[in-house]
Amino acid sequence: MKTPLLTAVLLGGWVTLALLAPYLPLHPERMALVSILHGPDGNAWLGYDDLGRPLLDRLLIGARTSCWVAASVVSLSLVVGTLLGGLGAYLGGHWDRALVLLLDIFMAFPGILLAIALAGLLGPGIGNLVIALSLVGWVGFARLTRAQVLSVKHRDHVLAAVALGSPRHYILRRHLLPLIAAPLVVEATFAVAAVIVAEAGLSFLGLGVQPPAASWGSMIRDGVRYLLVAPHLVLTPGAALFLVVLSINLLGDRLRDRLDVRGSAA
Repeated sequence: MKTPLLTAVLLGGWVTLALLAPYLPLHPERMALVSILHGPDGNAWLGYDDLGRPLLDRLLIGARTSCWVAASVVSLSLVVGTLLGGLGAYLGGHWDRALVLLLDIFMAFPGILLAIALAGLLGPGIGNLVIALSLVGWVGFARLTRAQVLSVKHRDHVLAAVALGSPRHYILRRHLLPLIAAPLVVEATFAVAAVIVAEAGLSFLGLGVQPPAASWGSMIRDGVRYLLVAPHLVLTPGAALFLVVLSINLLGDRLRDRLDVRGSAA
């Protein structure tokens, strides 16, 4: 199977399962004490966890969690970052200097450490997790948007629109955003992979999704203590996380090559 087809199958399966998980006959919280740490069988294709819950059911619910968090965080980060970066670069002057200062402040801290600190301050929970990751994620989109707008705002058709007296919001929406859409799409693709890893990491630390809700990160955390006797508790969610993130990164590379982002930026 060729790599693009495999990537499409993996990502399509991930999104489809995430969307259909609430409608499937899943029982992620049903415990069977006699099956604690048991391997795969006819009733649970991927085995059971330390509380006797079916690992496959929890894996599918975890796919829904990662998909929802990634979509929410990337959407918020894209909107806020594009808006602030575009306005700062287009207006220039003290607006642009204020934006650059704000970006420098956020970039002074490693992203994951800042997300951990924000999640710790806000408290655990999926809603606070989305807020914490969004407060970190908008910076990359703002930097990219600012750089792209600075490179295209002096093109002839943009200057012509300014000379004709077109409103600023119209120029941004009709003349600038279409020109910078391609690199933003590529950035959003890689951001999805980064958010999935960050969500799993924060849930692993106990700052994300809380029990009994399922998350790939919390599943790995719960299975670490039983790694020697029941390695499937770690290998199953770890493999799912690896395959999804790898597929998204391959998709991002393909989009970057197809849209010729590097060539157009030059």
